[in-house]
Amino acid sequence: MKALIVGLFTLLLGACQLTTPTTQDAAVAVEEPATQPLDAQAAKPDERALTQSITDQATATDAELVNAPVVYDDVWIRIEDQLSIPLPENNRRLQAQLNWFLKHPDYMNRVSQRANPYLFFIVEEIERRELPLELALLPIVESAFQPFAYSHGRAAGMWQIIPGTGTRFGLQQNWWYDGRRDVYASTNAALDYLEYLNKFFDGDWLHALAAYNSGEGRVRRAIRANQKAGKATDFWSLDLPKETRAYVPKLLALSQMLTNREAYQLNIPAISNQPYFQKIDTHSQIDLALAADLADIELKELHRLNPGFNRWATAPDGPHYLMIPVKSIANFEIALASLSKSDRMQWARYKVKPGDSLSVIAKRYNTTSQQIKELNQLNSTRIRAGHHLLVPVSSRDQSAYTLSQSQRLAAKQNKPRGDIKMSYTVKPGDSFWSIAKTYKVNHRNIASWNSMAPTDTLKPGKKLVIWKKSNASDERTQTITYQVRNGDSLSRIAQKFKVSVNDLLKWNDLSKSHYLQPGQKLKLHINVAEVSA
Repeated sequence: MKALIVGLFTLLLGACQLTTPTTQDAAVAVEEPATQPLDAQAAKPDERALTQSITDQATATDAELVNAPVVYDDVWIRIEDQLSIPLPENNRRLQAQLNWFLKHPDYMNRVSQRANPYLFFIVEEIERRELPLELALLPIVESAFQPFAYSHGRAAGMWQIIPGTGTRFGLQQNWWYDGRRDVYASTNAALDYLEYLNKFFDGDWLHALAAYNSGEGRVRRAIRANQKAGKATDFWSLDLPKETRAYVPKLLALSQMLTNREAYQLNIPAISNQPYFQKIDTHSQIDLALAADLADIELKELHRLNPGFNRWATAPDGPHYLMIPVKSIANFEIALASLSKSDRMQWARYKVKPGDSLSVIAKRYNTTSQQIKELNQLNSTRIRAGHHLLVPVSSRDQSAYTLSQSQRLAAKQNKPRGDIKMSYTVKPGDSFWSIAKTYKVNHRNIASWNSMAPTDTLKPGKKLVIWKKSNASDERTQTITYQVRNGDSLSRIAQKFKVSVNDLLKWNDLSKSHYLQPGQKLKLHINVAEVSA
């Protein structure tokens, strides 16, 4: 009996101690069994309880480790670990695309370099929406991560969004700004569209991806045609355009390649799993060269992060934000806050001359008639000679804004594509096809030389650059500049240099009714052997 009382007293004392366990011992206290004699419990802890407690602690720790977020150094590995769209086995179309990537390992090196500023942001947006990480590979298929890409189908930007889709998903497109190239706006618009397509096709991502390329209407018609014929309606069974049939396998091939990088011996340059840029509100229009100075970065770097802006400044009516490198944010925000809105642009006081119009002045200063009109509070476009207008002007020469739309176009037009470069002014009724027929060149080439798509509308008065090969089969053809003299005429000059009047007109974008002026310069492409004969 005494032993029993002592045992009970010991047990009560132990229970009092167990009511306030340390965090480390909490599991032991909870799991103390009551199946042994009381004196034995008091005298010796249960070995099985301790073992179970340790096991439970280890299990809890493992669970915490499993649930802990994975920390990545490389965004490519972050994507690779979360790829979820099933890959078909032994698929010839997928294998063909995979073979191309494996035969061109340098391609992914170039893509990774171009994707470096943008990929982290894209992955963040996709994860936030809980979408498949395969979508982060879509800009590779669409544009190889080139933010200024423009395709034959009038699609622009990394996500290759056509004008109609851009408008449908809220992207502004005007003289100053094209949201289809805006990294922030276009990524969100593209993901909005993809989410819509996925829902439209009842969660089938392959159908949604195919529709992103060729439109939901076309994919839906292909599905219905197969249903009517009693055929399977999965993506691989649909009768779709050749481009779309290759489009989805190309994306899946990229997925397979990332998943098996070691097996394929691919060394894709890593991209830091850290934000490269941050969206900063400017609250007003700002000269891009000035913004680059405030951020202490090169103008070209700023424009690559903000490719949506077509000109030398942000759009007067917005959006009023810029993507600024994370490393430069602190300096930029301090400098921007100390600068008034009126000092973020430069202005010229222009005296209207006889014959001037708002459009003429706007073209001269690389702005728009509407902005001049609003800035000067004009009720109409009518202006009078002698009056003064306030006109926005760039802080640097236009050539400094190398990635503005006009400078990109000039660089493309000046890149030699043939032996003879000609200028052509579009006339009413012209089309790429009719101009190409006249100059005996491909109509798609004319569109490409002028950063346009073959389906773009040609407006009368627009200047086009056309490159032609020389008619001569040897190197005797030379390009010369001839200065018109008193008494010269088109026929006399043509006869002198043994060329046709029509060629003179084409080379210099002249009409037959044009009167030559002494001192005027003409470009001629002559055969030296014939002229000297």
